[in-house]
Amino acid sequence: MAEVSVSASETTPLSGAEYLRDILRAPVYELAQVTPLQPLPRLAQRFGNQIFLKREDRQPVHSFKLRGAYNMMAQLSPHQKQAGAITASAGNHAQGLALSGAKLGVKATIVMPKITPSIKVDAVRGFGGEVILHGNNFDEAKAHAESLALKHGYTYVPPFDHPTVIAGQGTLGMELLQQNGHLDYIFVPVGGGGLAAGVAVLVKQLMPHIKVIGVEAEDSACLRAALDAGEPVTLSQVGMFADGVAVKQIGAETFRVCQQYLDDSITVSSDEICAAMKDIFEDTRAIAEPSGALSLAGLKKYADKHGLKDKQMSAILSGANFNFHGLRYVSERCELGEKREGLLAVTVPERPGAFLDFCTLTGGRAVTEFNYRYSDDNLANVFVGVRLNNGQAELDSIIKELRQGGYPVVDLSDDEMAKQHVRYMIGGRPAKPLKERLYSFEFPEYPGALLRFLNTLGTHWNISLFNYRNHGADYGRVLCGFELEDHDLLSFTSHLRELGYHWKDETENQAFQFFLAK
Repeated sequence: MAEVSVSASETTPLSGAEYLRDILRAPVYELAQVTPLQPLPRLAQRFGNQIFLKREDRQPVHSFKLRGAYNMMAQLSPHQKQAGAITASAGNHAQGLALSGAKLGVKATIVMPKITPSIKVDAVRGFGGEVILHGNNFDEAKAHAESLALKHGYTYVPPFDHPTVIAGQGTLGMELLQQNGHLDYIFVPVGGGGLAAGVAVLVKQLMPHIKVIGVEAEDSACLRAALDAGEPVTLSQVGMFADGVAVKQIGAETFRVCQQYLDDSITVSSDEICAAMKDIFEDTRAIAEPSGALSLAGLKKYADKHGLKDKQMSAILSGANFNFHGLRYVSERCELGEKREGLLAVTVPERPGAFLDFCTLTGGRAVTEFNYRYSDDNLANVFVGVRLNNGQAELDSIIKELRQGGYPVVDLSDDEMAKQHVRYMIGGRPAKPLKERLYSFEFPEYPGALLRFLNTLGTHWNISLFNYRNHGADYGRVLCGFELEDHDLLSFTSHLRELGYHWKDETENQAFQFFLAK
C-alpha cells in the first residue's frame, strides 16, 4: 500500500474522477456509521420546502470528522502506523483521530492548546488519545505538533487539507444521494473546507443538477475571502462562537476543489446560528454545536433570499460536541436570529405612567425586556425588548409608531455590544464627567489571562468600566472603559498590541452613549 503523504502540497492534485474513486474505496465504515437523514416537518411547513437533516451527531464521536481521520489513518503504511500519528486540534478532529488510533492500534498523539476546556481534553483521552497541552492558541499547538512529528517520525494528520481526508469526508455525500436521490439543494458547513470539498466533488460527479451550497459564519468566512481574492488568504481575526469552523485560512487543496465544484456560498450571523440550533432542537430534540447548525442556518437564509419553494433541501448537522453552559447564550440570541425579538433604545419622559403609555403605543405586544434606572428629572433612556410575530417589517412599524408618538428610538437589534454587554449594565452612568474611551476584548480562558491584562493596561491607566461575559467557551468577552487623554492614545494603542488580545474601539457605540456614558 502506498504511503500517505504529510501535506496536500506534496501530492499531485486529483481529478474529480480520482476523488470519486477514492471516496468509493474509503474504508470509513470499519468505524464510522451510516447516519440518518431526518425530515424536519416543523421547519418544512414554515418554509414551504421539504427539509432534511443529515445527523452526523450520531457518529461515535458525535461529528463527521471521524470519516476523514479514519480514512487517512487506515491508509498509512505499516511503518507509519508503527511510528504513530499526531495532530493539533481542540475539537472534533482530535476525537476522531483518537478513536481511529484505538481501532487501528496506532498511537495517536493530539496537541491541544492549554486553554482547551477539560470536557474536550477528557473526551480525547477517553477515546484513547495521548494529549499534550501546549500553547495558548491553535497556531502554537500546531507548530508544536509539527515539530514533534519531525522529531519522532509521526505522521501529521491534518484536519482538512489533504486529499485522503477530503475523500473520507466525501463518503457523507454518497450517503446523502443513497438516502434521497431527489434532492435539489445540499447545504454544507465550511471551516477549513474538507467536508464541503468532499461532498461537492462527489455530488457533482454523479448528480450535477443538485446544487451544493457552502455556508460560513460571517466572522470566519475564509472561503468567501479566498473566492474574492482568487486564492487562500489569511483572515486577521475569526469569531469563536462557531469554534468548529473558526479557521483563518482555507486549505490550498480544499479551496481548489471548492472553487471548482461548489455552486454558491452564503454567510450567516451568530444569531442566525442560534436560531437554527433552536430549530434543530424543536424538530429532533437534538442539541447541535454552533458549527453543527451552521448549514441549516444557511439553508434558511438562502431559501428566504432566493424565494425557494417546493424544493427538497438537506443540511448537515456536522457535530454536537457542545459545552452545556453555552446554551445560555443560545437561548438569549435565538429569537433575535429569527427576527422574533427586537431590541430598542427608547427615550421616554420621566413621569408617572410613562411606561404604561409606551406599552400602549407598542400595540399590546409582549415586552420581553425592560431595563431602566433613574438618572434625570426630565428624560430617561430605557433598553427594551419586544416580541415580534412578523419580523423586521413589524419592528419597523413599531419604531415608526413610537416616533410618531414622540418617543425617540434607536434600533439595537444588530448592535453586538448592546446585546453582549450593555443590556446587563443599564444604569451604570458615572457620577462625574470622564475623559473615557471604551474597548471590547476577547479574552483567552487560561490561568493568568486577566492578570496579564491588568499588568499590561491596568497599572498605566484608570479602568472606569468593566464587564466580563463567558458562556462556557474557551474565550470570554470583556468590555472595558479607560480614562484616557488624547496624548495617551499612542502609548495606549502600543500596549494593546503588546497585549495581543483581539480588541475593538467601541467609544462611539450608540448603546454606550445612550446608557453608560455621562
